[in-house]
Amino acid sequence: MAFVHFGIHSEFSITDSIVRIKDLVKAASKDEQIALALTDLSNLYATVKFYKACLENGIKPIIGSEVLLDSDSNTITLLAMNQTGYKNLTNIVSLGFTDGQVLGKPFIKRDWIFERAEGVIALFTEKSDVGQAMLSGNVERADDLLKQWQAAFADRLYFAIKRTNRANEDRFIEQAIRLSNAYHVPIIAHNDVRFLTQDDFEAHEARVCIANSQVLADPNRPRDYSDQQYLKTQSEMAALFSDIPAVIENTLDLAKRCNVIIKMGHHDLPEFPIPEGDTIETFFRRTSQEGLEQRLEKLYPPEKRDDSWAAIRKPYDERLEFELNTILDMGFPGYFLIVMDFIRWSKANDVPVGPGRGSGAGSLVAYSLNITDLDPLEYDLLFERFLNPERVSMPDFDVDFCIDGRDRVIDYVAQKYGREAVSQIITFGTMAAKAVVRDVARVQGKSYGLADKISKLIPKTPGISLAEAVDAEPQLKDLLSNPDNMDYEDANEIWEMAVRLEGITRGVGKHAGGVLIAPTRITDYSAVYCDDEGHRVSQFDKDDVEAVGLVKFDFLGLRNLTVINAAVKNINARRSQEGLEPIDLESLPLDDKPTYGLLQNAHTTAVFQLESTGMKKYLAKLQPSNIEDVIAMCALYRPGPLDAGMVDMYIDRKHGREEVKYDHDRLEPILENTYGVIVYQEQVMQISQAMAGYSLGGADMLRRAMGKKKPEEMAKQRDIFVTGATKEGIDEVTSGGVFDLMEKFAGYGFNKSHSAAYGVLAYQTAYLKHYYPAEFMAAVITSDMNNTDSVVFFINDCRENFHLTVENPSVNYSNWAFVPKDKNTIVYGLGGIKGVGEGAVESIVEARNKDGNFTDLYDFCRRVDTKKVNKRTLEALVKAGCFDDFAATLRPDLPKDNAYDIRGALMQELPKAVQAAEQQRQNDNLGMMDMFAEIAEVTAPPPLPHTPVWSDKERLKGEKDTLGLFLTGHPIDTYREELKRYTKGTLSAINETKYGETTLFAGLIMDVANFGNRSVISLDDGTGRIEVSCYAERFARVKDKLKLETVVIIEGTVREREGQFFASLTDVMTLTDARKRWLKKISIKIAGDDLALFNALQELLINADASTTHYLSHQMSLQNSQPRDTTQDITRDESQSINRLGVPINLCIYTDFAIANVNMPENWQINPDDSTVERLKTLVKQEHLHLHFS
Repeated sequence: MAFVHFGIHSEFSITDSIVRIKDLVKAASKDEQIALALTDLSNLYATVKFYKACLENGIKPIIGSEVLLDSDSNTITLLAMNQTGYKNLTNIVSLGFTDGQVLGKPFIKRDWIFERAEGVIALFTEKSDVGQAMLSGNVERADDLLKQWQAAFADRLYFAIKRTNRANEDRFIEQAIRLSNAYHVPIIAHNDVRFLTQDDFEAHEARVCIANSQVLADPNRPRDYSDQQYLKTQSEMAALFSDIPAVIENTLDLAKRCNVIIKMGHHDLPEFPIPEGDTIETFFRRTSQEGLEQRLEKLYPPEKRDDSWAAIRKPYDERLEFELNTILDMGFPGYFLIVMDFIRWSKANDVPVGPGRGSGAGSLVAYSLNITDLDPLEYDLLFERFLNPERVSMPDFDVDFCIDGRDRVIDYVAQKYGREAVSQIITFGTMAAKAVVRDVARVQGKSYGLADKISKLIPKTPGISLAEAVDAEPQLKDLLSNPDNMDYEDANEIWEMAVRLEGITRGVGKHAGGVLIAPTRITDYSAVYCDDEGHRVSQFDKDDVEAVGLVKFDFLGLRNLTVINAAVKNINARRSQEGLEPIDLESLPLDDKPTYGLLQNAHTTAVFQLESTGMKKYLAKLQPSNIEDVIAMCALYRPGPLDAGMVDMYIDRKHGREEVKYDHDRLEPILENTYGVIVYQEQVMQISQAMAGYSLGGADMLRRAMGKKKPEEMAKQRDIFVTGATKEGIDEVTSGGVFDLMEKFAGYGFNKSHSAAYGVLAYQTAYLKHYYPAEFMAAVITSDMNNTDSVVFFINDCRENFHLTVENPSVNYSNWAFVPKDKNTIVYGLGGIKGVGEGAVESIVEARNKDGNFTDLYDFCRRVDTKKVNKRTLEALVKAGCFDDFAATLRPDLPKDNAYDIRGALMQELPKAVQAAEQQRQNDNLGMMDMFAEIAEVTAPPPLPHTPVWSDKERLKGEKDTLGLFLTGHPIDTYREELKRYTKGTLSAINETKYGETTLFAGLIMDVANFGNRSVISLDDGTGRIEVSCYAERFARVKDKLKLETVVIIEGTVREREGQFFASLTDVMTLTDARKRWLKKISIKIAGDDLALFNALQELLINADASTTHYLSHQMSLQNSQPRDTTQDITRDESQSINRLGVPINLCIYTDFAIANVNMPENWQINPDDSTVERLKTLVKQEHLHLHFS
């Protein structure tokens, strides 16, 4: 007997199912089921995927959703009967998110359903309002509710009954039969499917526990599901309801009523408003031609044109005409005009836009319409790489916007086309390999340590599966396959469950840049979801929205554009003061030698695309001297080309260390700029055209085929290429060799349009950094000022490479952001101070702008709003050094470099200053004037006391507490010279270690964080910061040495990830340990009659001996008996071993007559800790104290 399932939840219900769409349809097809209904909880996320899969397998897809009514326990299942019903269902589901969301859950009001009931079928289960009334025994209530539903739905109502061995099912069946007979409502059977096979029940329970943060073994957790909720076969369902076969037959009748067709394979663009009297074609052509004229006037000013102008102009006209015809033939002028419009709006409204991204930069029309800012003819970029006339597909512009202004652009688009026509695009997060292992271990109650161990053994390769991880990691394979391992059984329990859940949809998110613009409403194509901030998001992902006809526009946020915009504003403010024109990035010379000098010196911290440590290394090797070098590095610095040795090949050929060869003369003009190396995909296309007569459209097809690397397709393409080359007079051996070369590098080749756009932007960034370092770096630090590690790194770059001064924040100069004070000085931003909010900064800046600079602490407290600038804020301002400027007038006796010595006194004066300010306000409120001497005495600031003066330690602690870093010094400064003896350099100069090697580096411990069986130590040395990992066993051994705010030397390995260095700890030494290891001895020059110093030195020894003084006296007597002006060496033989407890002391004793190195007893050793070494330095003059390092 035929049966149709109507109660299936898939993994896209997010919390309560592990049914994968493809597996579901495959299982149904195997059982020869003719139809399937997907009714996910409160959403239509999987509609398109389900619809496609069903059609591919000859199954009729039925679209539905089980929606929440008023509460979690009350639902109704809705099915789309026809196109109208599908549209209404889409609107109902969307309303749950847009208008009915409570604490993240989308609730639907019954009235919303009744108003949109046309074409919709409703199924009553136990969880429906009718079902709840039936089960509660409230017959009248059940009857009344059913009548209400019937009034709206007529004959489109069904009772859905099930037998899954759960409570209340039999009672519901009894009541359903009663109401069915009374109100002529048919009954269908369903199975409330949540998993595919009965064996999947345990995995399903684990999935539910993961979603609800529960543990499987918890006796108090809800158990809402049974092992019967699997996809039963038609025969199983018929047997289950053999006593009432009509409920099986009714499913077939219901399936016949549901007929929805989802149109696919088309693109529906919104209409772009065209001026009256124009068609879209005439407007598109005219706008493009006018735009090209404007571009050419800037590139080739009319007054500088000569007789060669006609030849220069011709390729532009021909290219524009070809592109216009192609775009019009494909039907995409509206797309270009829409993108043009929002980009022009952005530029006119101070939202910086990138020069281009992806293959779109190869279009001259895009350049003419201001969509891109790169002349494609200048950089030899190909239109066919973007839009192939031989393969019709939607154009796709990826547009970079300043990250701060991106949402303003989206808002503009929503206003222009209507908010209901614009949305962002949903993404689905899945249970990836590492995460699913941790999740499963948690719900199984396994130890955190084991979960962490297994997870860390899974390689970090993006997208790696659990099966691939076992093959790739021998330790993981051993853990799971060796029964002798202590964790063997638990590890396998975790692993087996993780494999079953791997890849299941875990949650939803929002596409980073995708924006949809519909010609009508988004809900005419896709249901809508709302994120936590209320943004409208399509319920179909990027592939599915395109399948149903929606067009995606990519609005990408790029932080570097925000930085460049802020830097240009800083620069133009300075240029305005100097009487100069504003800087124009597009007009910067691309052959500026000093800019290339910056790149050659690898001073590219914060330079777009060129800032990583690896990139700096290759820039130093390459010594770029032109823009093509920069563009090439943007293309080559990727894993594929790096692993293939292409970067080194490019560098060696540039510098003549490797010969540049061309297999044929026709390759030279194409590969000359890249020294014969195939760097770009466009070069593959050009070679195909030049050697084998391909059209550029056909060449693009070849490029795509090479990227896919299908052997049969490549054999076919090879024949076409060789045959074409033969027609061009090129022999088969040569053409075959060129094809092999193309095939080899095509997999590594990069999109030149993208590289060129980003390469030019990288060069512009480098230009700004070289000529305007203070303005540029102020913008850079501001953009990341909440990341203290980055701020430390950037400040060190300012000091070391550009000799800039970064001054502490100042109430008289600082704004929220870091600002350039002059071309050599940056002032710290008030926004970077912990405990100082935006309101406080606004109050400070407003008061300063209104009445000028503050003169003292009393003046400051009197003029700012002390409700916003409260006691805590004032203390933070003092500690951060914001009032140090006052030292010039309040303490003119202090040297400028010691202005911070007023901080202690200011902190002491704070209560008085606040009290005086409050008194002044009270007087002002009472209308009292300063004519009264008593009031004048209250408000007049007293002289600033000279004490207390904070010690270096107190001052630096205050800076660390408020800024997160040390600005006017560093606790490590005292040891900097000494540390050079133990380490290879500072943290800013650290590099990756080779496999099996370790390195030594030092720093101040800023933080020690524990994460289960792993700890992370944060080190800072004033030039940079690094995080050092250490596993539990090793940490337990060394933890006594890892004290906060102490200097340590760490031995470990170093790795770079995404431009940052991370270390793993092998061993750790305190400064005392390091001195014992490397400080061979300490020599002290001492006067022969200075017994007081002898005694003081003796007190410092690890094991003092009372006989030492007598011993010294004897040695001195021997010395005094020697002839005048002779030097004796009476020390012990240093080749003899001694029992070394610390560092040996050697004395060089002198008198008026002689000098001698005295052989000291073995117990003359000191423990070289800080206190002992400092005491030694106070006892002995610097010139008489010598440390001998090995």
